[in-house]
Amino acid sequence: MDVKVTKLRAVPTNTALRLRAIADFTGGDGTKRWAHDEWLFTGPGTYLPHKNVEVVETIRASIISPNQALRLRALKACKDQGGKERVCGEEWLINKTGAYLPGAYEQVVGFISAYVLTENIALHLEALQSYKDRFGVDRKSGEQWLITIKDSEAFIPDVHENVLQVVNISTLTNRQYCVILDPTGEDGRNKLGQRKLIKGEKSFFLQPGERLEAGIQDVHILGEDEAIIIKAVLAFKDNGKIEHLVICG
Repeated sequence: MDVKVTKLRAVPTNTALRLRAIADFTGGDGTKRWAHDEWLFTGPGTYLPHKNVEVVETIRASIISPNQALRLRALKACKDQGGKERVCGEEWLINKTGAYLPGAYEQVVGFISAYVLTENIALHLEALQSYKDRFGVDRKSGEQWLITIKDSEAFIPDVHENVLQVVNISTLTNRQYCVILDPTGEDGRNKLGQRKLIKGEKSFFLQPGERLEAGIQDVHILGEDEAIIIKAVLAFKDNGKIEHLVICG
């Protein structure tokens, strides 16, 4: 009887074989395998074939660079390499620099590069679902906020975060001012219908939901023989503690 001799497969470092059981069996180490179970044989090493096991594919490690993360998705309910239980379809990030070899039930979605923030640039984020962010803040689905260099110099958005836009800083000179509509209060909520005057010199980021009434405007420079007529559009008290009323009709 002729017997076909097959060379053993050598599996190098940062490589693995994705294996699948084609029948129930117990491995030589006592591990019970059920039909259709999948697992990895990780290199370096030499793989010894088994009659009840088929090689599905060869997997190579993904190399994660600094300021980069690997986005993964669970193909079925499993426990990730950090020991955390994952449900089918769940996504998460791996941001540890170096080689990462995905598990048998982990799918590589892609790489995510960090946004490098400066004193003049911020990120406008939106929560895709309710969760707790990396800074320990509870976020509600649809909530929006800014990330600045005070929070992080290089920021990688989480799987539950959507970057809406990059926000540039607004800068006023000592001869400029602006009016912000729907300004953000101390509680982080927009005060709808209210207005806030900002005088230069000052630099600031517009918070989510805020907008400038007429952009950045120049102050009026008056000579000794000049004056301007001012009309109140809302009732208020000026710096001289004089109450001004809006006259209608």
